[in-house]
Amino acid sequence: MKYITTIEEKSFNVEVVDEDHIRISDRLVKVDFESVSGQPVYSLLVEGNSYEAYVQEADDAWQILLKGRLYTAVVIDEREQRLKAAGGAGLAESGEFNLKAPMPGLVISVLVKEGEPVVKGQVLLILESMKMQNELKSPRDGIVNRVRIRSKESVEQKQTLLTIL
Repeated sequence: MKYITTIEEKSFNVEVVDEDHIRISDRLVKVDFESVSGQPVYSLLVEGNSYEAYVQEADDAWQILLKGRLYTAVVIDEREQRLKAAGGAGLAESGEFNLKAPMPGLVISVLVKEGEPVVKGQVLLILESMKMQNELKSPRDGIVNRVRIRSKESVEQKQTLLTIL
């Protein structure tokens, strides 16, 4: 199956070749991707390099925490891409966006306030989990509508942290 994956405005053609290989554009890559104990934590081996990733579905995208950095990935198959292209549909850059905790942790600092304008890629807050500090960034331009957490507050996975309009 072939997919179009968009991460930070960059699109990649990804094809699942078999259980151990994917093709990214023209490059064949050996991978091993396994869930750890049925949790949203995954062991990822890419060409002999080991990574730990937290992966969770969020709205119409996936949130992936890898090496202390949160990525938002939009994944669609070829058929869906053709339908969107034919219909002129694009990703929503307006409306409400709820930033949710990708994992349980402790909010180290909240860097924005309600009513404050934010730009895509701006760090909104820092979440500590498993002794790592993770910067959670805005996926788009907007205005902070509601901040639902405070510094030094513990949060659960999938808990809404703040809302951007």
